[in-house]
This record gives sequence, structure tokens and C-alpha cells, in this order.
Amino acid sequence: MTARILVVDDIAANLRLLEAKLQSEYYEVALAQSGVEALMQASGWSPDIILLDVMMPGMDGFETCKRLKSDPALTHIPVVMVTALTDSFERVRGLEAGADDFLSKPVDDATLFARLRALMRVKQVQDAWRLRAETARELGFEAPADPDESVAGTRTLLLGAAMDADPIEASLRLDGLDVLRCGSTEDAWARLSVGGFDLAVLCLPEDGAEVLRLASRLRAQAVTRDVPVVLAARPAQRAMVLRGFDIGANDHVMLPVDPNELRARVRNQIRRKRYQDRLRSELDRSLEMAVTDPLTGLRNRRYVRRHLEGVLRGGEASVLIVDLDRFKPINDTYGHNVGDMALREIATRLRANLRASDVVARWGGEEFLIVLAGAPAEYTMIVAERLREAVGTTPLVLGGVELSCTCSIGAAIGAAGAMPDQVIGAADAALYQAKAEGRNRTRMAG
Repeated sequence: MTARILVVDDIAANLRLLEAKLQSEYYEVALAQSGVEALMQASGWSPDIILLDVMMPGMDGFETCKRLKSDPALTHIPVVMVTALTDSFERVRGLEAGADDFLSKPVDDATLFARLRALMRVKQVQDAWRLRAETARELGFEAPADPDESVAGTRTLLLGAAMDADPIEASLRLDGLDVLRCGSTEDAWARLSVGGFDLAVLCLPEDGAEVLRLASRLRAQAVTRDVPVVLAARPAQRAMVLRGFDIGANDHVMLPVDPNELRARVRNQIRRKRYQDRLRSELDRSLEMAVTDPLTGLRNRRYVRRHLEGVLRGGEASVLIVDLDRFKPINDTYGHNVGDMALREIATRLRANLRASDVVARWGGEEFLIVLAGAPAEYTMIVAERLREAVGTTPLVLGGVELSCTCSIGAAIGAAGAMPDQVIGAADAALYQAKAEGRNRTRMAG
């Protein structure tokens, strides 16, 4: 897994050492010797990960990290702080500045590369969502509000024996997390697989194989794939922690836990997940808007045509085109506001009289197009008559105005492999026939 790594350190020898290690693993490497230079490199080169020294003259690593994370264009880049400081206060300070992890000098190669691989997996997923969300914004779709900074109420599953789990739970509850305790991997999996959790903290027992298998299983299932996993382990379990990173763990804390460090790491994981959830929500909302008619809430012309094309590739489909009779006088007499209300009410009636598998879309103006997959001619005409009656039998009551409205419907059957435009054209011709014969009727294409 290659990546672009920006290494920041004011000592040239440290830069060259890390550069050599990273290049031996085929990473692309850029170097910076100050915080100011790091910000410039990050903006111009767009690294995948930044290895940032803490102790630098002028702008130190903490301030550099804060500035990186406060820039919307750079905030998504993971930052790993590299330091000779061993005080937990300094680690917490860095985590609260936005750092994703800490590495101690001299840097252990196995730990370095395990962390880089883990961070790259997360970043690649987030980059994919971020690029799609940016494309949606460029197409004119507005972004949703930023997620809440508070982590209170976050549903968290905690797996571990009481000796390890008790202090972890107490620390997490200080931030208002909703913690569910589990004593076995089977129980933990049963609960996590249902969904609804935003974090899993897994304590490694002396033989942590079962817990690592659980972490791997979480990454293999769609419902749990994006749940952050934090491992809690003792210093002697370093090899297991590194293996955990390779199979999908997001972060780790050492036992016995430092409460402040644990809380800082957990907050970062929750906020990163919320950021990813926001990107996914933004994309889902944009896609929904892209295929939805904003007035009626039905599918739009683009969507229904593609849907028909897909259905015809695999089998037979019926097409109905519903056109409201003499609708223009409604707009002219009562105004477009009443006309819009009428279209929404008719859309509701059409949808209520179709199967869940049928697709109804606003085709344009006062026309609607409906696709019935695998419907024979007799059933198609039964549905057409049902829709005609649903529109015309009961008057529309719209804001104190009562209106009568009827519709004409043209139907056509498309065999498997037929071209969508041909089937739609045949239904349109049948609709014109229904109009010519007096309106308020249904006709099947010959």
C-alpha cells in the first residue's frame, strides 16, 4: 500500500533517517523542517499522512497540528506526532490538537508501518466519500450541517474483564458515553452485529486471539465495517496490537489506562466516524435529490428511464403514461400554487394504488410515467383503470378549493431486450389515442 508521506522535523538527520525507512517501503516522501514549511507542503503536495515532530523552534508540533486541523482543505489528513516526550500530558495535548497517534523516538519500524497501514485504510475510505460529496456540492447540492462536537450519548460497546473494563467504563462515562459491557466475544458480536454502535473498545486478555478474530469479523461485515475499534492492551502485548492494526483496529491504549489519554483518543475516533457518516449522508442525500422530482417527491425522468432500461434487460415490462386532462385551466384559474398542490395530491393517489415494486415518476409537466415489471397486458390494463379511477372519481380538495380532475392513460408492453424509447413511444401513441377519443380513458398500444 503506497502513500505520500510528509515528514516534518527541524533536525536534518532525523528527516533523512525517516525518509530512508519510508522509501525502503516504497512510500513517496516529502520533507519539511518547520511548521510553516509543513503547512505550505501540506497545501501544495496533498500528502496522505503527516509525520510531525513535536519539539521544533518557532511553531512547535502542537501548534502546527492545530493549524492543519483547522484548515477545511487539510483537516482530513491524518497526523502522527513523533516525539521523545514520554509524559502522558504531552500525548493528551497532541491528541486534543487533532493528532491521530503518537510515535516515540527512536521510532520502531514495525509500529511505524503498522500505524501507517491502518491510517491509510481509513483515509482511503474517507477520501472516496469526500470526493463524491465534493462532486455533489459542485452540482449544486448543499452540504448538511456539521456534526455535533459533543460525544455525549455515543453508543459504545466495551469488552473485557472487570479489572480492565471498570476503569475504562468510568473514564468513558465522564464524557457522557452510553457504555454497554460485554464479558465474552460471542456476546459482543451478537450485540454489535445488530448495529447501532458508534465505538467498540476491546480489552486484550493474555491470549487475545479471540478478540482479534472479533476485530477482523467486525471489518468483514457491512453493518460493523465502519465502527471504530480501540484495543486496550498491556505493553507486553505489542505484537498483538500491531496484528490488530493490520486486521482493522483503529487505535489503541495501554493498560492500565490513562483516563485522559483514553478519552482524547476515543473523542478523536468518534469525531472521525461522524465526519465519515456526514460525508456518506451528504452523498446519499445528493443522490436521492438527483433522482427525485422536487415538487411531487416521485422519481424523476432520468431515474425512471434508466430503471426501465434495466428491467427490459432482464425481462418484460409494461409502461403507463398518465396525462391529466385539461390541467392548464386549473393553473390559469386558481394559480400555480393550487396547480402544484393538485400535482402533489395526484402523485400521492398514483403511488397509493401501485405495488411497492412498481416505479412511478413525474415525466414532465402534468404527465407521469409508470413502469410495471413483468406485468402481462390484462393486469396492466387493470392497473391503468384503477389509476384512472383514483384520479377522477374523488374531487381534489386543495386549500378550500374543490376541483374535479381526470386523466388519460396510454399503455404499452415491452418484451425483454426492447429499447426503452420504443416502449415509451408506443405508450405515448396510445395516450394520444385516448385523448383523441374523448379523454378520461385508457388505451393499450396495438
